[in-house]
Amino acid sequence: MPFRSGFVCILGRPNAGKSTLLNGLAGEKLAIVSPKPQTTRNRVLGVIHIPKKKGKSGAQVVLIDTPGVHRPDSSLGKKMMSEVREALNGCDLVLLIVDSTRKDEDQFLFKLLAKSHTPIFLLLNKIDLLGGEKRKLLPLIEQYAKLHGFREILPISAKKREGLEVLLEKVVESLPEGPPYFPEDQITDQPARFMVSELIREQVLMNTAEEVPHSVTVLTESFEELPKLTRIAAAIYCEREGQKRILIGHQGQMLKKIGTAARLEIEKMLGTKVFLELFVKVRANWREARGFVEELDWRKQLEHLVSPDQEG
Repeated sequence: MPFRSGFVCILGRPNAGKSTLLNGLAGEKLAIVSPKPQTTRNRVLGVIHIPKKKGKSGAQVVLIDTPGVHRPDSSLGKKMMSEVREALNGCDLVLLIVDSTRKDEDQFLFKLLAKSHTPIFLLLNKIDLLGGEKRKLLPLIEQYAKLHGFREILPISAKKREGLEVLLEKVVESLPEGPPYFPEDQITDQPARFMVSELIREQVLMNTAEEVPHSVTVLTESFEELPKLTRIAAAIYCEREGQKRILIGHQGQMLKKIGTAARLEIEKMLGTKVFLELFVKVRANWREARGFVEELDWRKQLEHLVSPDQEG
């Protein structure tokens, strides 16, 4: 049977479960997850390699996790929405994920999709939270079916991995015939230093409250791989001195807590011992600074890491 391959864009509102779905389908932690909205700020790519089996063709599914669809109110927000639009361009299938426990329809989201001629699967996520109310899924399916001609409407729980096997089978069936885009040993296009920044930011999200998570970004300043140790220095940027005090905490306890938890996650990802050094820096209104926001994109960061004599 012919090999199938294609790009699959995961789309949805903030907190719908996009990154949890990416990690669940990929079987690896490729995107950070937190209960805070707008956790994902960049496109995150995950590659699923499906070997050929008796009666079934092999396949390569290239998943693209995107920032939550929202009305942007800052340079950062505009950059996030441009990431969404770029992911939609040229993809073979869209997985539109919605929170089945919420009843509101989102006109802004559906207007964005109305311009796309790509086939769309609607995923009703978080069915594990419905409990005895799963009978309400049928009217919900009927409600959404009136809004768009979805190719499939599937109830799932990304967190509990319910329905993901069936979803993946249907995704493969919908992809065109074609060659693999990535080698078999590659599961993402993200460089390790960017994933390190994200794992540190995840711990900031998990350990701070109020306005701090949205006002924070992380840049890996140095990444040195030694035979038995990886030495990393990273800067946590916030917008105000008060936020810096919160991030450092009393006698540095908060920063130590964030650093320890992040180091353990980084060691798990890299498979080596890690020495992690964190700094907290204040950059007022960085979310409105277009140039700085552009520099947060790991693709831009890679350009600076390539010296002129390495370019060809």
